[in-house]
Amino acid sequence: MKNKKKIVIIGATSTIAKRCARLWAQEQPIDLTLVGRDLDRIKRVAADLKVRSPQSEIQILQAEFLDPTAIQTTVDSIVAHGEVDVALIAHGSLPEQTKCQNDLLASREALEINGVSPVLYAEAFSKHMAKTNHGVIALIGSVAGDRGRKSNYVYGAAKGLVTRYAQGLQHRFAKTKVKVVLIKPGPTDTPMTASLKDQSSVKLASVEDVARQIVKGIAAGKTVIYAPNKWLLIMTIIRLLPSFLFNKMDI
Repeated sequence: MKNKKKIVIIGATSTIAKRCARLWAQEQPIDLTLVGRDLDRIKRVAADLKVRSPQSEIQILQAEFLDPTAIQTTVDSIVAHGEVDVALIAHGSLPEQTKCQNDLLASREALEINGVSPVLYAEAFSKHMAKTNHGVIALIGSVAGDRGRKSNYVYGAAKGLVTRYAQGLQHRFAKTKVKVVLIKPGPTDTPMTASLKDQSSVKLASVEDVARQIVKGIAAGKTVIYAPNKWLLIMTIIRLLPSFLFNKMDI
C-alpha cells in the first residue's frame, strides 16, 4: 500500500525547486524523485534533503531536457515505479535579451529550454495521469509571459507558451481528477536573477517566500499561483494597459 506522497521535480537543482523540495520533506516523509542535467549537483541536493528528512525516499535521475524521445523515456521510467502525485516542472534559464536579439542560436536555446522543454515534460506526464485519473502537474512559468516587454521578450515568449499550454491542459482535464497548476513567480532572489540585483528599480522576492507560496498553492488546489501575490494585481494592470500607454513605459 502506498503511504508516501510521490513527488517528481524536473529541474531539481534550481533554487526555487530545492526550496519546494525542502518544504515538502519537512511536512512529512515523501517519495521524491529529483531530475536534472548535472548529476553532481543533483547528488548534493539529494544528500541535503536526506539529512533534513531521513525517512523520505529520494531517487536521483540524470536526464536530457530537449530530446522528445529521451523526455518520454525519462517520464515512463519514473511512472513505472508508481503513480505520481505531484510533478513540478521547474527548469529554465534567464537569457540576456540583447544576446538573443543578436544571436539566433541563443534565441532558439532560450525558447527551447524555457518553453518547449517544460511543455514536453508536462505532456509526457499528462499521458500517464490521464490513464490513472490522478495527479498534479505544476508548471513554473513567469509573470514575463503575461505581456511581451522589450527587456525580455524572448524569455517572455517562451513563458507565454507555457501559459497557453497550461490553460489548454487545464481545459483538457477540467472534468477529471487531474489538476494542472500554472505558477508565475515575479523576479526572485536566485542565481538566475543575479544580474537584476544591480537594478535599483527591481525588488527581488525571497526564494523562501516564493517556494512556500507554491507549496501551499498546490496543496490548496489553486490553478494559478502568482508569487508573491502582488504580481497578480501588477500584471493585471499591465495586461489591460492600452498600447499607446504601454509603449511609453521603459520596462
